[in-house]
Amino acid sequence: MSSTLLEVTRAGHEEVERLERLIVKELQTDPASGKDRLFQSHRVRNMIDQITTTTLKLVEIYEDKDNARKDEIAALGGQTATGTNVFSAFYDRLKEIREYHRRHPAARVVDAAEQYEEMLKEEPRIDFTGEEAFGKYLDMHELYNEYINSKFGEPIEYSAYLDVFSQPQKIPRKLKLTRQYREYLEKLLEYLIYFFERTEPLQDLDRIFSKVTSEFEEEWATGMVQGWENEGQENGHVPSQPSVIDLDYYSSSEELMEAGPERLKEALAALGLKTGGTVQQRAERLFLTKHTALEQLDRKHFAKGSRGAEQNGVAAAPQQVENSKEIALMEAKMEKLCDLLHETIVRTKENVEKKQALTYEEMEAEREEEEVQADTESDDEEQQIYNPLKLPMGWDGKPIPYWLYKLHGLGQEFKCEICGNHSYWGRRAYERHFKEWRHQHGMRCLGIPNTKNFNEITSIEEAKQLWERIQERQGLNKWRPDLEEEYEDKEGNIYNKKTYTDLQRQGLI
Repeated sequence: MSSTLLEVTRAGHEEVERLERLIVKELQTDPASGKDRLFQSHRVRNMIDQITTTTLKLVEIYEDKDNARKDEIAALGGQTATGTNVFSAFYDRLKEIREYHRRHPAARVVDAAEQYEEMLKEEPRIDFTGEEAFGKYLDMHELYNEYINSKFGEPIEYSAYLDVFSQPQKIPRKLKLTRQYREYLEKLLEYLIYFFERTEPLQDLDRIFSKVTSEFEEEWATGMVQGWENEGQENGHVPSQPSVIDLDYYSSSEELMEAGPERLKEALAALGLKTGGTVQQRAERLFLTKHTALEQLDRKHFAKGSRGAEQNGVAAAPQQVENSKEIALMEAKMEKLCDLLHETIVRTKENVEKKQALTYEEMEAEREEEEVQADTESDDEEQQIYNPLKLPMGWDGKPIPYWLYKLHGLGQEFKCEICGNHSYWGRRAYERHFKEWRHQHGMRCLGIPNTKNFNEITSIEEAKQLWERIQERQGLNKWRPDLEEEYEDKEGNIYNKKTYTDLQRQGLI
């Protein structure tokens, strides 16, 4: 019976409304554990995707490019090719409904509410490796092996790698332009995106990356990207590098040999030519490019895998800038993901260090304990938790002991006006929040640097007053050349700059 466009439209709006109510109902329930929270997020994500798909279909129907909706509305009003006849249209629809029920006498009305309620009970299938422990830790062993076996990496422990991989600015720029580093960075970014989508399905990653890209473009234009300073200036041209040799200063290959084997090697590599051989052979090979274009050189002079004739001194520079920009943008995206996954990275490092201190028997016992806990977790969750004091939940999904609640002072509420009057329970959470993103964002909005001077300050007015005092103090100690810079006349008299300039203008000196 939903063959008409109007009925399809009505059903689409009903589905969207039902899904919105389900999302509200789902988000009103507090998940008992991290696993439940993950399932809840993925269920909501799936419902949002369904709403998006249905909404796109409705938009397509309302656009009515084939005029089908317009014709159907006209037919409901009795408008036909012969004229307007309302009663004829009414009886035609009545006949169609009776014919449908005659063909399907056993048809029953399906309660759509039951079908939608089942969506709240399903457990979405999320793929995690054993090392990831259902999204608690990162599994970067494959990337770690690639890092320590590469030219840009160094032989370090896995726990140290978890600190290093998010700091690409420590790698020399020369090594970043290699294909090996680019492939490694692509794999790293791909894994972090895949992990983030599995653990935070409700985050809009496209919106995050668009903001990162816009900020990156501004910094790149001014040459202020960390690790790539001055790379994007001068209208995209690459600044002159010491590895490039100006052949106009040399009249023969013998003179070119004086440049040294390393500079010759770098110059040949920049042009995609072979870099091997003696110093004389390198100089002769490079000197060929003075009077002969690269595309006219014999293929035997080019290194394997180089583009040879397709690259010349003019075309290589813009291409290198473009490659540098792409790599720098991938690094910016990777650093943003590392900021979002900071807690997971710290938790992963702690888990690795913990495993290093355990024996094989202890690791097996801990694994068995986790398996038993996973089996009994569902039974425990079905029982209603008695929590009259509204104590915070512990790692096992149960209220923490009351003595622990009092010990950490979790009954004390600390409000921060800079964080938008957000409440922090307990002294530890309050002290920690000064370094977290919410407080840093509030300070950034006020135009005040989040330094140690502003610890324990939660009022906007107090922060502004302290910032003004700091600026005044810095102003007193500031170098003032007009008053402090000294000048001496011919007679040996000492004046400050302002007095000396005034006397000189009057012709007294």
